[in-house]
Order: sequence, then structure tokens, then C-alpha cells
Amino acid sequence: MPRPDTSHDTTSTLEHRLGASARRVLPEFALFVLKQGWACLFGGLMLAAILATKLLWQPDWPLHRYDALFLFALITQALFLRFRLETWEEARVILLFHLTGTAMEWFKVHAGSWSYPEPALFKLMGVPLFSGFMYAAVGSYMARVIRIFDMRFTPYPPFALTVLLAAAIYANFFAHHFLPDIRFALFAATILLFARTRVWFRTGQHHRWMPLPLAALLSSIALWVAENIGTATGTWLYSGQIAGQAVSFAKLGSWYLLLYVSFVTVTLVSRSALGDAAPATGTRRTAPL
Repeated sequence: MPRPDTSHDTTSTLEHRLGASARRVLPEFALFVLKQGWACLFGGLMLAAILATKLLWQPDWPLHRYDALFLFALITQALFLRFRLETWEEARVILLFHLTGTAMEWFKVHAGSWSYPEPALFKLMGVPLFSGFMYAAVGSYMARVIRIFDMRFTPYPPFALTVLLAAAIYANFFAHHFLPDIRFALFAATILLFARTRVWFRTGQHHRWMPLPLAALLSSIALWVAENIGTATGTWLYSGQIAGQAVSFAKLGSWYLLLYVSFVTVTLVSRSALGDAAPATGTRRTAPL
């Protein structure tokens, strides 16, 4: 008989204990920032590794910097699962991000959109294998933030339409190299489809909400800042960009759209946060931080 998967219960129990301690000493806004930081822990560690290796790595060392980042990402992912910082359900989401992200990397690098200038052994078709973990970091954040903030998305549009929108956005990242770019139509579609959807979240004892398109915009700004860390260290560079030059604000739009792909990918694995009604006062579906 297979053993039951208790990773979700163990993870929630850990975060509940941490949250109970934090709520006793922190005001609500500080708790909100703490929970956001905990949700993006994997991505934060990856950015820290990018900065540290840029400062410390020497070109004559036997291990390439990109390879060190790949090994760091593998070990970090394994530790997250070993110590129940992520559930196995979230790991499935992250795997989907890794696969779809790596496919996009191969295409975009081949198309000349950006490049990875440093050598590596773990590099395939011009793309170092650690890059897939950068997309996985977005997946990790999306899956963890929903659990940690006890989120609920209401009213949620027809699920089939959200999948169709996500597929169209993902396809446009490839197709605009050969066909007219329809991103402005896709921007409009995100508003039309999700304008009424509220993201309900719990920081302390009360549920609060914000419009889902606003949440996507704020998240895209954070990702744009993180991307500037990557390019400032020369870890990857856009076509025509030099190390240290700021990433174009136009990339905010790309991240905004990609976040809808990310969100719908999460819902393909877990739909427990989707609903038609706001959460009732005092309810708690999980034991979040």
C-alpha cells in the first residue's frame, strides 16, 4: 500500500508556527512583506547566488560559473523538498514551469532575443541549464504565495477561456517573430477576462483583496527589478544590451503577460483557490504563515 503524501500538512504546520511567532511581534504590513519574502524564497536564493558568483568567481576556476549556478539550483530544489518548504503538488507546478521556460529559452536564444555569454558544460543549444530554474522560481513563488496567503480568486472566469488566453500568450512569444505581434490584444483580453476577479488574501486575521490585473502588474514590476540584477551581472543580456544597462521598460509588458501563463499553469495542477464567492470571515482553508 503506498504511503500517504503528508508533505502539505508538514509544510503548513511549519509555516503556521513561524506565522504565529511573527504575528505576535510584527505589524500587519511588516508581516505582509515577510510572507512575500518567504513565498519568493527560491527566487531570492537564486538571485543571491547570481550576485555572489559574479563577485567571487574567477575565470581560471575549474568549475564554470553557470555550472555552479545549475548545481546550486539542483541542490536548493532538493533541499526544499527534503525539508518540506515546498509540497509535492507545488513541485509538479514547478516542473511544468521548468519545461515550458526551457523551451522558450531555446527558441529565444536561437532567435537572437538574448544570449548567455559565459561558457558552461551544462549548456544545451546555447542555453545554460540553470536558466530553467529561473522560470521554476516564478512557478515556486506562484504556488507558495497562494498557499502562504491563503488566497482565493473570485469570481473566477470560465476555466476554458483562461487556458485559451494563456495558450495564446505563450504562442505569441514565439509567433511574433514571424507574424504580427498581438500583445496589445492580449493585454486587453487579460482585462476583459479578469477585470472582475479579486485576489483575496490573508495577512493577519483579516481577508483583504485587490484586482487580479493589479496584482499581476505589481508582480511584473518585481520581476523586472529581478531581471535587472541578472543583466547587471552579465548573466544574460538582451540583443544590443551591454552589462549594467537597464532592461527596457517594455519588458514589463512581457512579464505581465507571462504571469498570466504562470497563474493558469498553477491552476492546471490545483484549482482549490478558484471560486465564485469571497471567503467567509474567520474561514481558513490551510494553516498559512
